[in-house]
Amino acid sequence: MQIPHLVRVRTTKQLVVHGKPFLMLPAELQNSSLTCAEYMDSVWEEMKDTNVNTLLGCVTWEMIEPVEGQFDFSELDKVILGARNHGLHLILLWFGSFKNGLSTYVPSWVKTNPQRFPRAKLRKAGGVVATADVLSVFHPEGKHSDMIAFSKLMTHLKEFDESYSTVLMVQVENETGLLGDSRDACAIANQRFAEAVPKDLIHFLEDEWDSLDPDIRAILGYERNAGPPTYPEGNWEEVFGKGPRTDELFMAYHYALYLNEVAAAGKSAYPIPMYTNTWMNYAGENSDNTFPIVAGGGGMPGDYPSGGPVSNVLDIWQKFAPNLDFISPDIYLNDYESLCVKYRHRNQPLFIPEQKRDDYGARRIWIAYGSYAALGASPFGIDTVKPKHNPFTKHFGLLSSVSALVLEAQRNPGSSVGFCFDELPDGAVVNPAKPVIRRWGDFEIIIEPCFVFGKRDAGAGMVIHRGGGRFLLIGWGFQVRAKSLYPKATFTGILRFEEKVVVDRETGELKTQRWLNGDETRSGKFAMMPSENPDYGGFPICVTIPARTMIAELEVYSLEEDDG
Repeated sequence: MQIPHLVRVRTTKQLVVHGKPFLMLPAELQNSSLTCAEYMDSVWEEMKDTNVNTLLGCVTWEMIEPVEGQFDFSELDKVILGARNHGLHLILLWFGSFKNGLSTYVPSWVKTNPQRFPRAKLRKAGGVVATADVLSVFHPEGKHSDMIAFSKLMTHLKEFDESYSTVLMVQVENETGLLGDSRDACAIANQRFAEAVPKDLIHFLEDEWDSLDPDIRAILGYERNAGPPTYPEGNWEEVFGKGPRTDELFMAYHYALYLNEVAAAGKSAYPIPMYTNTWMNYAGENSDNTFPIVAGGGGMPGDYPSGGPVSNVLDIWQKFAPNLDFISPDIYLNDYESLCVKYRHRNQPLFIPEQKRDDYGARRIWIAYGSYAALGASPFGIDTVKPKHNPFTKHFGLLSSVSALVLEAQRNPGSSVGFCFDELPDGAVVNPAKPVIRRWGDFEIIIEPCFVFGKRDAGAGMVIHRGGGRFLLIGWGFQVRAKSLYPKATFTGILRFEEKVVVDRETGELKTQRWLNGDETRSGKFAMMPSENPDYGGFPICVTIPARTMIAELEVYSLEEDDG
């Protein structure tokens, strides 16, 4: 029997479900939604109407093990049956020891026994040491109890769901790390910090220096060195220097070891894909927000969870938590594409478990799917927006129809590009959108916002190179023109431009509907994929037709002529 699993396809991996590659169109519920089957009965159909095929929701330690050693999966079973009966898949989020840098989802018998389950300690002004609302990763009891509970959960999933594959993956913990300080200051943490840096970490940094992410090399202070560093023996401050970045390295190493053991306990019972997610540092060069740093959760370790798998310690997590199949970014206040790049590091697959659920966020999922072979890109809080008001209804609807074509492109690295164009700012005269330019075969392809006489709309989509001068265009609000790369070419034009519709979603078979030309190509200048409601700007002739199927095939050609 095949359970959900990842398979390597050249430079990435794809999720296989029931023996076939599966493109997730995922969305995450509010934190507590999946704890109640009765509540979910009011949600399932709306999720179907939003064109979601996979829902992310929590399973909490406090709910399944309210009394130590006594497990109750009855509510979870009802939820899984509800998803199964509506043809939906689930990704379960294990809120065990850690959720958003805290331990608020541990059972009461853990919360109220600090002698057995010690908390992390935070250094405050004036030498004060405060107790944090989070378990310390340096004490084994919390980890061992988490491992037992997680193993019981995965054993139950195997028994209850292995034949159905309703549950596709499991997230291990949620946005781990320490808030309020850059490192744990409990007695055993201080002792470990004063001990020699573990040799396995030192050897990893030295041996794999050239393959480390530039972010970790920068904080280690060797970004300008021609070769890898040679580290002396010593404690953490003697080796890496004194400061919050050293504290962060220390915490990342120990958090990675902790989650690796929890994941191992689960995989030994039922080895479906597992990952963990990341509360990003919202300050810095790749920020995409106007929030105060502290409000957004960024700046320095401890403002965001110190030790969590942000990009400057991602290598440590990938090395020391190998039982996690990949590490995922939650993308809210950072530049979307830059994080897509960072979290494809070492060719791990990209999965975005949390992101903005508005139009701005929805447009950007095409970048993830089209350029970075994403397994899925999931808006958060999906159950509090009705389908008719949810921008993902439209985006996921189109992606659902072409999923076989997207999966095929993802198996051929570099054969597709995803993009989006935001609305023109109020009062803007000059179009600020940068064209997307790719070279495929003998042509340079230029993708731009779609021409209109009035104010242009936002646009999003992807272009797939189908060989030679053939391209598949998916989406709306953009146009494509081509330029021959032959030095002697005197002309590049459109050979044909056909509106397509999917006739077989399993295979991706397409059927031609309209043959597009004339106004739809601006008289042969470019292939237009307009929005649904183009603004004619008062021009008396409607030369930009509204979007219809949002799928088209373009073939371009070039001529070489002698002057004579």
